[in-house]
Amino acid sequence: MAPASKRGSTVSRDLALLIGRLALGAVFLAHGYQKVVDFGIAGVTQSFEGMGVPMAQIAAPVVSYVELVGGALLILGAFTPVVGLALAIDMLVAALLVHVPQGVFVDQGGWELVGALGAGALILAAVGPGRLSADALVLRRGRGRRSRSSAASTAAA
Repeated sequence: MAPASKRGSTVSRDLALLIGRLALGAVFLAHGYQKVVDFGIAGVTQSFEGMGVPMAQIAAPVVSYVELVGGALLILGAFTPVVGLALAIDMLVAALLVHVPQGVFVDQGGWELVGALGAGALILAAVGPGRLSADALVLRRGRGRRSRSSAASTAAA
């Protein structure tokens, strides 16, 4: 059994990852929902064209659904390395194409929000979602099946 200080730090880490996932996921989900439902893909495409985003007809639905579905998956902690990387790339491209020339501050169209969201998503991609996640649940179930299967094989031999 792990020492109490180790268990406490693991619980703190898992809670921090859960809170981070919930917060980031909610923001991405809200922005994706806004693009898909409120603005519509046609509206997002038109907006992207006005901002000079290349291939706006392709970029608009991709970005909209990456944010909508990716936000929901972050909240669940499902497919976190892939989702986190996809969202980080989404934010990097938004920063480079639109926000960096506007400076840092979001009230002037700057990169601070997309930078923070992208960095958070990248951190989750790198460190994972923690034990309070769908990814961890699937991993635990997989390990349980393998250990039962290996125990049965050993007993049969």
